[in-house]
Amino acid sequence: MEKSNYLGRSFLTLKDYSPAEIIELVNLAETLRKKKKTGMPVKGCEGKNIALIFEKTSTRTRCSFEIAAADLGMHTVYLDPSASQMGKKESLKDTARVLGRMFDGIEYRGYGQKIVEDLAKYAGVPVWNGLTNEYHPTQMLADLLTIRDNFHYIKGVNLTYFGDARYNTGNSLMIMCSKMGLNFCVCAPKKYWPNEKLIEECQGYAKASGAKLRFTEDVAEGAKGADVIYTDIWVSMGEPAEIWAERIRDLYPYRVTMDTIKAASVDVIFMHCLPSFHNLNTGIGRAIYEKFGIEEMEVSDEVFESRYSRVFEEAENRMHTIKAVMYATLTGKSV
Repeated sequence: MEKSNYLGRSFLTLKDYSPAEIIELVNLAETLRKKKKTGMPVKGCEGKNIALIFEKTSTRTRCSFEIAAADLGMHTVYLDPSASQMGKKESLKDTARVLGRMFDGIEYRGYGQKIVEDLAKYAGVPVWNGLTNEYHPTQMLADLLTIRDNFHYIKGVNLTYFGDARYNTGNSLMIMCSKMGLNFCVCAPKKYWPNEKLIEECQGYAKASGAKLRFTEDVAEGAKGADVIYTDIWVSMGEPAEIWAERIRDLYPYRVTMDTIKAASVDVIFMHCLPSFHNLNTGIGRAIYEKFGIEEMEVSDEVFESRYSRVFEEAENRMHTIKAVMYATLTGKSV
């Protein structure tokens, strides 16, 4: 089968890529990972410059882009909210046209999906979505690589997401699973399920891939037969602190504990896109404990630190999959 040409393409959501193209990128990430671990250089991007726009802070995304870029011989310029006039003294359209003439590629991590789409529309260079309110596509490539590392296959894997599935991670997991043939289940109160329009769209993907989509409020049903238990923090960046009381009330019964793990498949793994509030070793964790008396939130420390956990392999794979996206879209090659 002839390989796809990624040259000059943006990476905004997995909706824009076919299942075959997604697998090609995962395969490329695996190849690049092997090269990095054996000290083999990857040529083709030397001298290129990329802009990293972060309207939301990050550890994994920023480090992944910067290290991946350095490995490929590229230079990065980091722009936090105070370092750019985008949307304040200068329109997004104008900023995109300026940056597109200076940089070979642009990463954006921030708020509405329309922002990253407008950047891609006007910049004239590849734009990569590091996270928006709606989608988190680079995380999904890392998740696919992590799942394949563990099971040696993807199609037919049963993945259950516990928690608020209305935003970037939940939305993107549903898109990823439905496109790639994984069976996807959301386990949460109905008010936290993805919106109907996206569910309908993903049902179309699932029809083509053979995936099954399920939505349940029953914890035992959600855990039963799960090969992957996945969760995320209950309050996203940009949401008001006042929302914690409501989320704790609604989602505490859906936290991932060892009982959840024991109710799942015998070979189950636990995944989390991080950061995680699994103990009191964070400022937010301590503040929530002082206010609500809760020592652990979306996942227990026992699960997080257990042999079932793949969260740090998953985090490392962000770097390899981000490198694959940049390399493919800037060179059009697959190494």
